[in-house]
Amino acid sequence: MFELQHSGLLHIADYSMNILSSVENGYAIVQLNRPEVLNALNMALMADLVDALEGLDRDEHVRCIIVTGNETAFAAGADIKEMANATAVDMLLRDQFARWDRIRKIKKPLIAAVSGFALGGGCELALACDIIIASETARFGQPEISIGVIPGAGGTQRLTRSVGKARAMEMVLTGRSISAQEAYNAGLLTRIVPKEMLLDEAKRVAAEIAAKPPIAIRLAKESVLKAFDSSLEVGLEFERKNFYLLFASEDQKEGMQAFAEKRKPTWKGR
Repeated sequence: MFELQHSGLLHIADYSMNILSSVENGYAIVQLNRPEVLNALNMALMADLVDALEGLDRDEHVRCIIVTGNETAFAAGADIKEMANATAVDMLLRDQFARWDRIRKIKKPLIAAVSGFALGGGCELALACDIIIASETARFGQPEISIGVIPGAGGTQRLTRSVGKARAMEMVLTGRSISAQEAYNAGLLTRIVPKEMLLDEAKRVAAEIAAKPPIAIRLAKESVLKAFDSSLEVGLEFERKNFYLLFASEDQKEGMQAFAEKRKPTWKGR
């Protein structure tokens, strides 16, 4: 079980050294920590990552989570050695993608801060986050076709929804990676910054989100994600119900009263 004990504004923890985590100013930073293999996503790292994210999702001090790697690699893919000799039945019983389903259920906003390689599972991990901020050195790709498989952690689905059928089809069928600028132009990224400014920019955005009313942030995230897996009619109905639901919150009353009184609101998360 992943646990963080808070002491002041900042606490740093590790989880089997595959994951480093810190909490400060209402947001958390989760760093992938296998630099010797470009943060390859083996099963141990994924287990630690999911435990960390779920622990932070339960932590009332945390309102936004940054996921990052290092300057060389966000994550250069899955650990191929773990899968090379597996049979179809082995993979079925291993059920490794169940952990990815748990990431999808994280309620708090996830920001991917990407520098260097985000390939294969690394690209899929970035796509599983809600916002992607990249350095100028970032490269995104799904090269699985070159080793005889296809993306399996959502790459064919989320990439297509993010950059469109034609570009996604080319990337998946050829294994070609794209630069940060091409990814930005395709709508995959929120912004590009110099690599030395990447984490600071991710922190700035996380702090901005953390300063907003947490219940409204949660329902806003749910509503935007609903657009990816439903028709417009269903999505509009879901959005409307969440809008109405917020009028049962103390934060809604505080926010509107503070606006009328021309003062800064105090959010309680209730």
